[in-house]
This record gives sequence, structure tokens and C-alpha cells, in this order.
Amino acid sequence: MRPAQALIDLEALRHNYRLARKLGGGKALAVIKADAYGHGAVACARALEQDADGFGVACIEEALELRRAGITRPILLLEGFFDAAELPLIVEHDLWTAVASPWQVEAIAAFVSAAPLQLWLKLDSGMHRLGLTLEEFRAAHARLSALPQVAPMVLMSHLARADELDSPRTLEQLAMFERAIAGLEGETSLCNSPALLGWPQLRSDWVRPGLMLYGADPLYPQAGPHAGELRPVMTLQSRVIAVREIATGEPLGYGARFVAPRPTRVGVVAMGYADGYPQFAPNGTPVLIDGVDGALIGRVSMDMLTVDLTDHPRAGVGSLVQLWGDSPTLSELAPRCNTSAYRLPCSLKRTPRVYLQQQPS
Repeated sequence: MRPAQALIDLEALRHNYRLARKLGGGKALAVIKADAYGHGAVACARALEQDADGFGVACIEEALELRRAGITRPILLLEGFFDAAELPLIVEHDLWTAVASPWQVEAIAAFVSAAPLQLWLKLDSGMHRLGLTLEEFRAAHARLSALPQVAPMVLMSHLARADELDSPRTLEQLAMFERAIAGLEGETSLCNSPALLGWPQLRSDWVRPGLMLYGADPLYPQAGPHAGELRPVMTLQSRVIAVREIATGEPLGYGARFVAPRPTRVGVVAMGYADGYPQFAPNGTPVLIDGVDGALIGRVSMDMLTVDLTDHPRAGVGSLVQLWGDSPTLSELAPRCNTSAYRLPCSLKRTPRVYLQQQPS
């Protein structure tokens, strides 16, 4: 069996969720969209269900997968509904939904429901993606609050640059949000992972941790005060399947991107970009070889990559190679590969996930 694996530490996931909720000081919606950032949404939801105040997903398809798996906690559709025909399903499966466009307000007003709808009304405070303008937001709150099929709402917005601790945009968005919600009834939700880790002056009734749940620091390389408290959840690893000796001046792999500066002992590892490892990770990208610091050499191919075993005389076929985890971390690896810590685990495809901690019974 091919040795590539993604080990998922569910106890680390629970630790990171508890940290997020502690920092937020209120309730925390665990964001497990995109298959829990590549970690497996159902397994992560089951691991968190005893702790989590609710879950956030992108769309109704993701929510229904969780309901079919027996998840009973609240689930919020962060992108809302895409068609009024989804509203009966939202009621049937007891889902919460964001409301970010005037047409959604009209669809809700026209919808007859025996059960109250749990709505999260979204303001565009400066992200300029989804959300209502300040005037639309206040008008929508007034209209929806008067409807018998609408329960008390959560008032939300999304921060665009909270991972930049020197940017004034976050406080500008906070000021806009405070203007929009002034005098309105409802709990609030503003803080994402970087806000929780780097902006203690921003707090809300509900926080929405995403990347930090999985142990990656969205503030890296800035020195956030809580970075050391996060625990990596995923360890991506494989094994050496062949060893080659190449002479000084010999090229290695596609495009001859690595040319041996000395007689070089090369380990071929069963891991490639079809598994989710970045294709253009540069020479010298850190790995662990049998627990010892090592380096990638040569271009990553679809199914294999190569590492330098010259200074690892005991390593050989079967040696364990760690691509990310506690070292290198996702946050450290991503900028080296001109990508983000969000994208790396989401890119996992055929690599099987192995769960190290069973969810609490």
C-alpha cells in the first residue's frame, strides 16, 4: 500500500477550538467548510460536537452531509442560500443561514414557515464581497424583525485584513459595523481567526474560527501572542521508496531545476502534487527525514518528490519523511511555496486521512 498519509490529531483540533472560544469570550462557530479545510468535515464535526456551539459551512450541500452523518449541532450556511427553493430544506434540516443580499430578504418575506428561521444578517463593512450596505442592512433588519417566521437575528460582518496587524482597515470595519448595528437587537459575530489571535479589542457574541482550528497561524510571520498555543492538526507524511546516487553536476528530475553541487544521495518519496503537495516548492524546502531536519531537492512531480539524503547516512528505503505538521508547520511552509496555509490542506486529494484520536463517546 502506498505510504502517503495525512494524520489528523482530533485532540489537537479540540484544543484549538477551546482556545478560540476562550479568546472570544463567548460562543464559537467552528468553520468546517471545504471538508474542514481538507481535514474531513464529518470526522471533525464529530470530534467537536460535544464542545462546539455550532458549525459553519459554505453551502447547503456541506450542511446536509453533516446532518446525514448524525451531526445535530447548529449549522450556519455562511454563503447563505442560492435559491429560494432551498428555504424548505433549511427549515426541514434545522439550518441557520446568512442573509447578504436584498433578493434573499424578499425571498424570506415571501416564504411561509411553521418553524422560525435563524438568520445571520450580513453587513458589507469593507470586504466588498458579500453583504448589505449600511442602509440595506438596517432596512433589512427592520423588515425581517417584523416577520413572524424570523427568529431573533445574529448581526455579522467579515474582516478583510485582520491578518495585517498594522493595517487601519480592521478598525475602520469595526467602526462601520458599530454604526450599522447601533440600536438594533441581536447578537453579533465579527471575529475570524486573525481577529481572535491579533486584535483583542475586537470581540463579538459569536466568533468564527477557521484556520486556527487546524493549528495554522494566520498572522505568521508576525509574532502573534497566541501562536505558540496552537497545535498542528494535520501531519502529512510518506516514505522513501528508492535511493539514487548522482555525481557532481548531474541534474535531477523535471527541468533539471536541481544540479548536484557534490556527490548526492537522493531519496525518492511517494508524495507528489496529485497528493496535494505544492508542485513548485523550491529546492531547500524543509522536511523531516526520520525526525531529522532535511530538504527537498528537484521539482515535485505528480506522484513523487525527491529529498537530499547525503547528510542522512542511516536513512534509506522505508525512511519516514514528514512534509508538514509540527515541522515544518503549514504557516512556515506556505510562503516558501508561494501559496497560503489555507490552500495547502485544502489541496489534499488522494492522500488517505488517518484519525489519531477518536471522537469522545
